[in-house]
Amino acid sequence: MAEPLAARWTIRAPGSSGPRTLYCFPHGGGSAAEYVRWSRKMAGLNVCAIQLPGRGARLAEESAASLDDLVDQLAKELPLSPPYTFFGHSFGALLCFELTHRLIELGRPLPERLVLSAFPAPHLAEFRDGLHLLPDTELLAEVERRHGGIPAEVLADPELVRLTVGGLRADYRLVETHRPRPRPPLPVPFTVLGGDADLVTREQLAAWSAYTDQRPVTVRLFPGGHFYFRERQHAAVLRTVQAAAC
Repeated sequence: MAEPLAARWTIRAPGSSGPRTLYCFPHGGGSAAEYVRWSRKMAGLNVCAIQLPGRGARLAEESAASLDDLVDQLAKELPLSPPYTFFGHSFGALLCFELTHRLIELGRPLPERLVLSAFPAPHLAEFRDGLHLLPDTELLAEVERRHGGIPAEVLADPELVRLTVGGLRADYRLVETHRPRPRPPLPVPFTVLGGDADLVTREQLAAWSAYTDQRPVTVRLFPGGHFYFRERQHAAVLRTVQAAAC
């Protein structure tokens, strides 16, 4: 049963292998493909990108009804292979954080580290903006205004808008309907990354220290905005992530 579940939830680049695994959780509306490409720069590390329902090869699947439901599915079905590290960017940071708590509840092996990128500590996050209720073009325009990362040709083409907006709306709905609850700090160290020109500030990133008992938390900013790892510091970011995973 493990192999079909692995194929459902994960994508690995051909030839990606190593004694340690880096599970990459995509940003809101993102797909696994972006993170699969990281394996070319991470020799000796098994890079495994998470593919969520409603995108890529799972486009026909319904998105999860809630973030808790998605976390529960991942915790029960994702074939985690210790030793491993979680990397999550933006929405993916919240997702892998919540997943780690669920793994504790189920008694499953925990990641050795969480690498959390471009998402504020949960008590500082805005969970009730209602972006997921906006019409398609308004949703994309507002996400582009806040975070960038959406090409102008997508915003100008109704068909590309339709193809892009489904996963984005689904992920924003999961975040905006989520209600964090108080729990003990995780027994897992954190590395927290961000862009120095992002709306998510260093102070919001540093506040993740309240959610782990493994202090101090490493916080590092790179030149760039919300998608700083696509910009000129790409290689430096990947080296930092690889070092955190090893």
